[in-house]
Amino acid sequence: MGENHETTHSEEHHHQELGFWRTYVFSVDHKVIGIQYAVTGLSFLFFGFCLMLLMRWQLAYPGEPFPLIGKLLGDSRMPGGIMLPEFYNQLGAMHGTIMVFLGVVPLAVGGFGNFVLPLQIGAPDMAFPRLNMASYWSYFLGGVVMFLSFFVPGGAAQSGWTSYPPLSVIAESGQTVWLLGMVFLITSSLLGSVNFIVTVIQLRVEGLTFMRLPFFVWSQFVTAFLLLLAFPPLEAAAFMQLMDRVANTSFFMPAGLVVSGQLVEVSGGGSPLLWQHLFWFLAHPEVYVLILPALGIVAEVIANNTRKPLWGYKSMVYSVLFLAFMSFIVWAHHMFLTGMGTVMSAFFQTTTMIISIPSVVIITALLLSLWGGSIRFNTPMLFALAFLPMFGIGGLTGLPLGLAAADIHLHDTYYVIGHFHYVVAPGTIFALFAGIYYWYPKATGRKMSEFLGKLHFWPSLLFMNGIFLPMFIQGLAGVQRRLFDGGVSYAHAEPVLFLNKVMTHSAWGLAIAQLPFVINFFLSLKRGEKVGSNPWQATTIEWLAPSPPPHGNFANVPVAYRTPYEYSVPGQASDYHPQFEPDRRVAGPPDPGEPEAAPATA
Repeated sequence: MGENHETTHSEEHHHQELGFWRTYVFSVDHKVIGIQYAVTGLSFLFFGFCLMLLMRWQLAYPGEPFPLIGKLLGDSRMPGGIMLPEFYNQLGAMHGTIMVFLGVVPLAVGGFGNFVLPLQIGAPDMAFPRLNMASYWSYFLGGVVMFLSFFVPGGAAQSGWTSYPPLSVIAESGQTVWLLGMVFLITSSLLGSVNFIVTVIQLRVEGLTFMRLPFFVWSQFVTAFLLLLAFPPLEAAAFMQLMDRVANTSFFMPAGLVVSGQLVEVSGGGSPLLWQHLFWFLAHPEVYVLILPALGIVAEVIANNTRKPLWGYKSMVYSVLFLAFMSFIVWAHHMFLTGMGTVMSAFFQTTTMIISIPSVVIITALLLSLWGGSIRFNTPMLFALAFLPMFGIGGLTGLPLGLAAADIHLHDTYYVIGHFHYVVAPGTIFALFAGIYYWYPKATGRKMSEFLGKLHFWPSLLFMNGIFLPMFIQGLAGVQRRLFDGGVSYAHAEPVLFLNKVMTHSAWGLAIAQLPFVINFFLSLKRGEKVGSNPWQATTIEWLAPSPPPHGNFANVPVAYRTPYEYSVPGQASDYHPQFEPDRRVAGPPDPGEPEAAPATA
């Protein structure tokens, strides 16, 4: 132990000699990289949100000039401040791409995973620190490339975030830049996922068996496998589409394609459906890449603030493993309209219904964890509690889309937009806010303001539902997604067009509701309440490290003595019994039926 302490001290001394660039920019410290991911991801979430605000104005007031900044965007996008259909398509494609690939996933996996996971397993760093740095910078370059695509001739990609060929193959040059950006982003995820898997398997401290891992670690571990196995098909597909665009190949280009009355001269023989298979083979596991880290965060916050162990911990772990396996055999429920035939559609309907079961098990376990708890309604807990019904709405509204008969009518309507956004926006993003408020003291040594946090939460909850709940009504009325005018040109949309204004005003309200968070985030860096290493009185190993943790994380290598959520255990001196502390029962005769707590073999 003494030798390990001397090594850690030596590494810390060496780290202090590094200059500014090596310490804060090109750092190999998992905590700095996690913060880099988090800040960059939040910045892209803000940018993607701004794109959505532009779209919502157009849908609420089609053909009317955008106030203030409309004319600043140029005549090629908004002549006279009025949005062109081509620019609306660019906003739609880039909003989806940025929010998923540049916002939520980097924040959930790159940010929280990098910062928290090594601390929770007692590791001094990730297994491959330089690979970790390469992963962040590959992501950053991908983000820069995506952002710059707005300034190439013809503007950014405008074939939707799914980039279906043949439209995407014959699109303007922005699509080429989109594909290059995706290659960087996918490479980043592959580097990160390998690192996470090796770190969890190899760097757990003594006593931390797999069934003693915090549920957050399980969620990140399984997510890493999803990224590792699902992203390569899309990277291959991106290269194939790139070749179709720049080298005149025909991976996805069929023969006899007529565009604007002209026969497109390509060798042909390609299949547009091949792209859909490759894309959705990634993009359905990608849904669980968004959800699983969120479930991990919510589990940590709920266990801590109910002062109870998680109900059904093992059932939750097995459900996550089963969910990951099943996520690879449901992708074609996105493709019921492609004419796959009744046998194949029956298979994918069945697997889609089956995959809902483990999600229900996890949500039920989290709800049951609340029963009988002495709940602390602080800001992280409010966001975690709101996640449960919001994710529930997202999941339940997805069931009709998993059945071919219902999906034929609902596909490509606003119902699909509402379903997906309930999972990701008031669902996953609420969980990410819960995680930011919960682990902010660990990263900075200061707590965020509870008053500003609740001022952030309640309007956000109201306006999130104001945006997405009306989408179900519009979708059931048959209003299609991706309509540049919001459905004005269709008679059947007329009764529900007023909802476009409701959703737009809610979107602007949601933007204003984020101001308390921004103020709180930066103000608390200097003026937040100073806290010790364990301000929430939590039980997992990361709360043993100082706040903020130094280079190397722990003064001495911790040992895991027990399971991660021992709250309110009878006979203990307090209502929490950390993993990293030896047994500290109150004085009294030992229970003859219970052996002395001891570290298990790793």
